[in-house]
Amino acid sequence: MAAAQEQLVGLYKNISKVIVGKHDQTLLTIATLLCRGHLLIEDAPGLGKTMLARALVRSLDLDFSRVQCTPDLLPSDITGVSIYNQKSAEFEFRRGPVFTNILLADEINRATPRTQSSLLECMAESQATVDGTTYPMAEIFMVIATQNPVEYQGTYPLPEAQLDRFFMRLSLGYPKLDEEVSIMAMQLDHHPIEDLQPVMAASTLTELQARAKAVHIEESVRRYIAQLVQATRTHGDVALGASPRGSLALMKAAQAMALMGGKDFVDPQIVKQVAIPVLAHRLIPKPQVQVAGRDGEAILRAILNEVPVPVLES
Repeated sequence: MAAAQEQLVGLYKNISKVIVGKHDQTLLTIATLLCRGHLLIEDAPGLGKTMLARALVRSLDLDFSRVQCTPDLLPSDITGVSIYNQKSAEFEFRRGPVFTNILLADEINRATPRTQSSLLECMAESQATVDGTTYPMAEIFMVIATQNPVEYQGTYPLPEAQLDRFFMRLSLGYPKLDEEVSIMAMQLDHHPIEDLQPVMAASTLTELQARAKAVHIEESVRRYIAQLVQATRTHGDVALGASPRGSLALMKAAQAMALMGGKDFVDPQIVKQVAIPVLAHRLIPKPQVQVAGRDGEAILRAILNEVPVPVLES
């Protein structure tokens, strides 16, 4: 357990050479990677969404592709296309950028719903079907998508099915005064991302992913997770609550965070720590609640205060 924590701390420190003052967001990004999940980073322009993704990629010895989402982007621009070869008289499949280890879908909500949906099968089933043929993704496959808030012009809100396939949704927020001064100092000569080197091999990451799944979680904590998710379905302000995919994601995220904290079991407080980034984007508040300015995060905070926290036996 100590060796695993040391390796993960090394990954965290490497990313922190570029990303300043975002302790929780960096930890949650690594947790998503450990759980083989997909990450949605939502915030205003210029706050480091893409840089966080690039820092993670530069810290890992993995293949990487990037797609800049625009309204004219086609599904085939992501998954690939079959092209007729006149010499062989056969169709040849040319793989798109999705066939990689980590795919950065930058400003995903600027792509049309049709193009966004081309990622559904890839994210849920680790495969892509093109022209009736199914192609498997890499063993390590993660989508990191960034998006600007939907009230900005030229964006398309992500559909519920797409949101539910993201393991977590994070927001970076503006830096504090001292942090912003540090950011300027770091970039006086050049950007620190240029000096970032890989600190973790693919084989090590695969081993750590298996270790995260093996972290012990008591039945009472699993029941607590189920109670939280059940509460999202019965809450008076919610039109659509979290699915069982949310329960599984919350359990896996808690296991990963426990591993990074050097624990061999999941504490209920860890569940509370990751509940909002894992579940909030899966809730659809009722229309009148949205008009009142109450979102999924606010509802989930109320649920976390209402559902009793189990006490583990020592």
